[in-house]
Amino acid sequence: ALRYVRAHDAQLGIDPQRIAAAGGSAGGHLAAFTALVKGLDDPQDNLAVSCKPNALVLFNPVFNNGPGQWGYARVGDRYKEFSPVHNITQDAPPAVVFLGDQDKLIPVSVLRDFEAQMKQAGARCDAHVYPGAGHGFFNRDTAQGAWFTRTLIETDKFLASLGWLKGEPTMRSPQP
Repeated sequence: ALRYVRAHDAQLGIDPQRIAAAGGSAGGHLAAFTALVKGLDDPQDNLAVSCKPNALVLFNPVFNNGPGQWGYARVGDRYKEFSPVHNITQDAPPAVVFLGDQDKLIPVSVLRDFEAQMKQAGARCDAHVYPGAGHGFFNRDTAQGAWFTRTLIETDKFLASLGWLKGEPTMRSPQP
């Protein structure tokens, strides 16, 4: 899909150097995978067109498939072929990551490890942890928090910091 978008940039009216991959949970894994894991390309793809996004917007992503982590039972000893955290390099795109501290699938320690490895590689990682929020918290605003609005505003700020958007966010977040 990323190769298609990049290859059809003129037709789609987009800047091929401003493509972000985003997703939540397993979709966050897929987005991070496209940016960090090399290989496993479809042999029918035009490999001359990059599938690597220029930025990542990740919501409680599964980015560690190593021993003892989510997904390891499925991939076993091949986890390094699938696990984004095990494939971070200095050319990793900038990332913003959102996680609730009550997420029962992705512990905050997994996020902190990813953030540290990104920074150690010289890559940008803006991590946001939301107190009291569980897995999938960002999908809507609730009585417990304006999660959707707050993560949307932070995403806007992140994209603006990359020069992709101009001005301050026009939405205002209700106070937590």
